Amino acid sequence: MSGPIRRSVLSDDVHESLKGLILEHWLEPEARVNIDALARELDVSPTPVREALARLEAEGLLRKRPLAGYTVSPLLTRAEFHDMFDMRLVLEPAAARWAASRGDAAARASLVAEATVAYEVSAPHSHAAFTAADARFHDLVAVTAANPLLRDAITRLHAHLHIHRLYFPYAEVGTTHREHERVAAAISAGEPDTAETAMREHLTAARSRHLAAFG
Repeated sequence: MSGPIRRSVLSDDVHESLKGLILEHWLEPEARVNIDALARELDVSPTPVREALARLEAEGLLRKRPLAGYTVSPLLTRAEFHDMFDMRLVLEPAAARWAASRGDAAARASLVAEATVAYEVSAPHSHAAFTAADARFHDLVAVTAANPLLRDAITRLHAHLHIHRLYFPYAEVGTTHREHERVAAAISAGEPDTAETAMREHLTAARSRHLAAFG
């Protein structure tokens, strides 16, 4: 039993390492991925690298083409960016509403705690730290909504935005934190209407902030 567990942990570590390389643009958008070179760099066998790449493809951060292997997903176009936020505005306010009406006390308390921790972790202006903290908060809202299909859809929508976040205006981290706190407070209080409105306002403001990435 101990062997598979160690392999799973190794695969998770490799996945997080490669994800960081993509989010920090060490592996640039549309760059071809060399499995053997990555295995040597991470000092692991090619097997956990392949497993990690398959997960990153499922998350939308990589693409796989026949005979060409993996490449990093391209940056969103301006039109694709707006399409993605249109979908987030359909899904995530609903997730916040359901979290407020369906989430148990423990899940709501975790969400409030995560809203605070996310800011403390991302405050040093680390792109990877901010991205991870922001993703955890939105994922926890989806988890608290108790709808696995909704959670999966939201996770996939976030993937491409993460690549863009290298250009995020970090002077706005505090603003993001306050918006997350409002969402978490409404969910914690069991106020579906307020939670839905707070999430919609947060996403609308986030769309405007991220537009800076397009010049």
